[in-house]
Amino acid sequence: MLEIRNAKLEDLDTIAQVEEASFPAEEAADKKTLEGRLKVYPNHFWLLERDGKIVSMVDGLVNNSDELLDSFYADPSFHDEDGKWQMLFGVETIPEFRKRGYASILMKEVIKDCIEDSRKGIILNTKAEYLPFYENLGFKQAGEALSVHGGKHWIRMILDLENRQ
Repeated sequence: MLEIRNAKLEDLDTIAQVEEASFPAEEAADKKTLEGRLKVYPNHFWLLERDGKIVSMVDGLVNNSDELLDSFYADPSFHDEDGKWQMLFGVETIPEFRKRGYASILMKEVIKDCIEDSRKGIILNTKAEYLPFYENLGFKQAGEALSVHGGKHWIRMILDLENRQ
């Protein structure tokens, strides 16, 4: 059975494990950073559970900037619940549950929630290999991201929720 819910501080250990399993060490948020995010915006952590086990996660803050800046990753005080843009830091599924559509299911819920919250759109930075995944969800490439997070090259993606077709 699949269930989608928002995170609670009690989920921290599992969330940290999902993060560690999903990203290289130089890109992953550490447990302290995740705890800071959870304390400020737990309602912007979407979790997908399968039979009670967290298998996929999406998280990020809301802000009025139309650029996902590296400073946002470490400092939850940039979160503005009334902001226009939902920033996504990670779309993660633990390795043994990948290729089952869980990330897509969760992203569709994120999109629905952002529409209900009257967000202007969703912004994320991704690597070239993941472009088809996000494009299938309606995201458009918006050039090279300013981010140098983890020492990587990132592509800026935007889902414009005000002008969706």
